[in-house]
Amino acid sequence: MTGGGAMSLLSKLRCITVDVTGTLIAYKGELGDYYCMAAKAIGLPCPDYKRVHEGFKLAYTDMAQKYPCFGFSAKIPNVVWWKTVVRDSFVKAGYEYDEETFEKVFKRIYSTFGSAAPYSVFQDSRPFLRWARQKGLIVGLVSNAEYRYQEVILPALGLNKGEWDFGVFSGIEGVEKPDPRIYKLALERAGNIAPEEVLHIGDSMRKDYVPAKSIGMHALLLDRFKTEAAKDWREAGAIVLPDLVAVQQLLESDKLKC
Repeated sequence: MTGGGAMSLLSKLRCITVDVTGTLIAYKGELGDYYCMAAKAIGLPCPDYKRVHEGFKLAYTDMAQKYPCFGFSAKIPNVVWWKTVVRDSFVKAGYEYDEETFEKVFKRIYSTFGSAAPYSVFQDSRPFLRWARQKGLIVGLVSNAEYRYQEVILPALGLNKGEWDFGVFSGIEGVEKPDPRIYKLALERAGNIAPEEVLHIGDSMRKDYVPAKSIGMHALLLDRFKTEAAKDWREAGAIVLPDLVAVQQLLESDKLKC
């Protein structure tokens, strides 16, 4: 994006792709809240928040390395993939439940995270997606997420197909960020358009900005939570904005040239 009599970026764009978690929606509360609710519902004491959270991080990372994309290539059903993660989270946190007890706890956790309950939509998300579509842009979602995001969670949050045109979800496609192939898939879904006609918006340098730029897309980052890393992103040359209102303003101001 360079100045000097160039066209404004907005006039050249045909598509905007957007990351989901951290960009359009956020987790509400803490992981421990949901694990605690599930345990309490069947009369068990509330597990320790910190230990469960640490246990989950380890269990999730481990499973994602062994069976990426929520078990896609190993053909592990989504529910089985998550069951392994949740069981391992409890074990790593020092909680060993018998099979029957664990089944009951897990069922509650799994259905909660397959609903709108643990998520909230940022206030500027829907207006931004609508604005983009009113401008005649194709809107795509690119997310390391399982199939329930597309089928259940996003519709339940009011982010229906009316707000976006296509989704590329790692659990459905079998490819995940930061692999640039997930962005190439997005270009295909948008109708085989050229990467320079697409702007990707996300919240991770490694998973969003770098791979999108590597295939020739435009990219910028959101820093909704004033993270330490944002300074490094700016130093690395990325455009970093506080929210989607600022993205819309910047695009409409025609200051972004390409």
